[in-house]
Amino acid sequence: MASVYSTLTYWLVNHPNIANFTWTEGETLGSTVFFLSVVVSIYISATFILRNVMASLPSLGPRILKPITAIHSLILCLLSLIMAVGCTLSITSAPTTRFFHATCFPVDIEPKGPVFFWAQVFYLSKILEFGDTLLIILGKSFRRLSFLHVYHHATVLIMCFIWLRTRQSMFPVGVVTNSMVHVLMYGYYFMCAVGCRPRWKRLVTDFQLVQFVFGFGILALMLSQHFYGSGCSGIWGSYFTAAFNASLLALFFNFRSKNYVKKTTEMINKLA
Repeated sequence: MASVYSTLTYWLVNHPNIANFTWTEGETLGSTVFFLSVVVSIYISATFILRNVMASLPSLGPRILKPITAIHSLILCLLSLIMAVGCTLSITSAPTTRFFHATCFPVDIEPKGPVFFWAQVFYLSKILEFGDTLLIILGKSFRRLSFLHVYHHATVLIMCFIWLRTRQSMFPVGVVTNSMVHVLMYGYYFMCAVGCRPRWKRLVTDFQLVQFVFGFGILALMLSQHFYGSGCSGIWGSYFTAAFNASLLALFFNFRSKNYVKKTTEMINKLA
């Protein structure tokens, strides 16, 4: 086990490309407001246009769509696992980067090192997740193309950019928890695409709700350190994240109520 830990720590934390990483606005890939604005605008516009175009065209058959979905989901499942492990090791392996430090960066922190590297990878991975929307449209599963889906994909990219630009405290916890949820979610999608539908679909939504509640707990911890300590970096970015998470919590709770609670009630009424 020690050799496995050492190997993972080297490749995911101490490798020169990771250990020496520096996020520089205007130089690092995707580090400008212009880039962010263009990507989000293209995503929303393309979603609207393709949705209307595909309405009059036949959907891709499952023989074509399922292999593409399987590959897409497997890539994101494995990438999410790597990000979760990499960011966790980045938090725990460095002597100056313990849990409380990860929830409250010093106000003068520079955006460099392994933690910021994984935040950058996490940020760019959200663009890759736009493929979820494309697959939904190509399959004409328009019921799944909800406001929650599009809002979530577009706004989470903005949030990740703000994490990096403001050196926002507590983002490492967000990277780890969200990546872990996505391991479960994309693992579920992959298994469905290869013809094995697990019975724990509801767990994906429940874990997403737990993630948001846990995030508010970490926010409270960070705010206590900020106002009663020496201050934390990226405080206004944390307010944006809190507002976004609150909106997602409400939307996901509404989704859960409509898709699980309502169906369970209907089944009980039928059996009564």
